[in-house]
Amino acid sequence: MNSELRCLLCLALLCASASMSAAVAADHVSPNDSTDTKISVVPEPTESPRYLHDEHQTTQASIMIGGHAMSYQAEAGVLVVHVKDPMDDDAPPPKEERTGPPLPQPAEASMSYVAYFKGDKEDPHRPITFLFNGGPGSSTVWLHMGAFGPKRVVTADDKHVPAAPYRVVDNDYSLLDASDLVFIDAPGTGFGHLRGTDKEKAFYGVDQDAHAFANFIVAFLSRHGRWNSPKYLFGESYGTTRSAVLANILQSEKSLDFNGVILLSQILNFDDSVDGPQFNPGVDLPYVLALPTYAATAWYHHKLPNQPAALEPLLREVENFALTEYSAALAAGSTVAPERKSAIAAKLSAYTGLAADYIERANLRVNGGEFEKTLLGSEITTGRLDTRFAGPTIDPMSKEAEYDPQSAAISSAYVSAFNDYVRSTLKFGEKMTYKAEIDVEKTWDFQHQPPGAMQKLPMTTNVAPDLAVAMKQNPNLKVQLNGGYYDLATPYFAAAYELHQLPIQASLEGNIEMHFYTSGHMVYAHEPDLKALHANVAAFIEKTKNGGVSR
Repeated sequence: MNSELRCLLCLALLCASASMSAAVAADHVSPNDSTDTKISVVPEPTESPRYLHDEHQTTQASIMIGGHAMSYQAEAGVLVVHVKDPMDDDAPPPKEERTGPPLPQPAEASMSYVAYFKGDKEDPHRPITFLFNGGPGSSTVWLHMGAFGPKRVVTADDKHVPAAPYRVVDNDYSLLDASDLVFIDAPGTGFGHLRGTDKEKAFYGVDQDAHAFANFIVAFLSRHGRWNSPKYLFGESYGTTRSAVLANILQSEKSLDFNGVILLSQILNFDDSVDGPQFNPGVDLPYVLALPTYAATAWYHHKLPNQPAALEPLLREVENFALTEYSAALAAGSTVAPERKSAIAAKLSAYTGLAADYIERANLRVNGGEFEKTLLGSEITTGRLDTRFAGPTIDPMSKEAEYDPQSAAISSAYVSAFNDYVRSTLKFGEKMTYKAEIDVEKTWDFQHQPPGAMQKLPMTTNVAPDLAVAMKQNPNLKVQLNGGYYDLATPYFAAAYELHQLPIQASLEGNIEMHFYTSGHMVYAHEPDLKALHANVAAFIEKTKNGGVSR
């Protein structure tokens, strides 16, 4: 799965060594070797032209949803976006008039996508939703094949999925019944490529990435005549970070209001992440906001000393303790009295299933990786994206989890199913490589220029101001938050906290709705919650598609 920071599933880009091997072989050719010796020549890749270009393939199909047939059009392709409109620059002189070195090629990216339109002909009056996963550095294979595409890969609920063949079925919960859908892969992922001068710098960053998506959406709306359609953003994980920045860019720079922003497994402020709070001493909020997810996980695995019958009453109790007694003890730092520290550790043990002495030795601060590694003992590690999952520990002596059992359990099913589906059914991608994930951690620019700032700020990424400004400039913009109780990558309580802290007027708070589910980061991986997620998102689109005007 594509989750932020510690959980990036990196598809390593392997460097070809054929030319070096050939050179080494040439250095060792004997003078007596036959002149008939043949050296194989590696052909130039067919998918790597110097200049990128748009292409797409359209197919017609139908599926059964709830016993009823639904016909639809599918368009799979790549669309080239630029940092700025290339038509704004003068054309280069004719080749015969050029002198000096060749002109640098402007940075550009081909972004792959799959779009679905209900019916035999595209209806410009239907809602249209742009969906994307996060990473950063993830394609959108997860939302596509797991949540809302017309086809869905079936995976085990909380266990490792057996190897192929995987089962792909008509998706009873496809969002196509409520909206046309455009699944967009981030620059450099999917079937996309980058070209030009400083291409990574041009597209790999909080602001750069959001501008690329904005340019993609504007181009898509123009090519498909959808400017007057009700429009929605649907982002998951880092895709929620992107959604906040993107909503503001579309309004402030493109004069383009959206009807709604749908957030799944949200992170707006990276100071709230429980992945590595030990590197940011003095900022204890991550421990506070992750505590209810620790409690939910211990409850699920029956590790609580006094196991309550129901989950949600326990969560309300833990939420209150986290924001009051626990928060106060952390804020006291080294001045907390020893007896008070022991009392808090005992209560944390009752809520998390961890030993009280372990919690006290951790100075009341247990990060996400430590919790995942410790809860079920030294031999078993719980999931991060979905803590219902568990798997064998890589190193029993390690301090923190070294992999995510949920990612290991389901990733092959999603990636394999899509690679088969896109070529056999959508008829796109021949002789091309689909990159489900790429490693952008070393090059990603996490600095962000929030609205009103004169430049990017040297601080942890926080895009809450962007979403707040988007809601103020478009008071009809509605926001829906969805999250899973067992998500330790982007804990549900942290997501709710962030929205409660948005700097907006009280009159706009009613534009936000929240829904939580008994699953993890990928809410849709648990079929009952996929059904509920579909119902909530479809209802959200239905009540907002007229821009707040009843018809």
